[in-house]
Amino acid sequence: MKIDITTEIIFKTARSGGKGGQNVNKVETMVIGKFNIDLSNFLNEEQKVLLKEKLYNKIDSRNYLQVKSQEARTQLANKELVILKLNELINAALIKKKLRIATKISKVANEKRIQIKKQHSENKFNRRNIKFYDL
Repeated sequence: MKIDITTEIIFKTARSGGKGGQNVNKVETMVIGKFNIDLSNFLNEEQKVLLKEKLYNKIDSRNYLQVKSQEARTQLANKELVILKLNELINAALIKKKLRIATKISKVANEKRIQIKKQHSENKFNRRNIKFYDL
């Protein structure tokens, strides 16, 4: 189940650094997208807790998840990138890890492993130099 939070994102613009020449100094092309986890209507309580645990390093003190983009040269393209990044971040964090079921090695597999170890040991023993006093 994919969640689309586009309608709940708060956008803010700023002047962007990087390529663009003199245009950089005049146009606000960098876009910052903020999403408040606590106020979201799309997420249930369990999902909100899960997001706070997994994305704690990207969430500020007021529970805003913040992403910025200044890769593109237009504000609209950066806005689309912010939406894409936020949606991917949230959907990836909501995927639950499968629990690993511990398995026991079968007796046959264990015996086979021991046989291989014995064979390997015997091969190494046979490679040794024979001294005349060993006979």
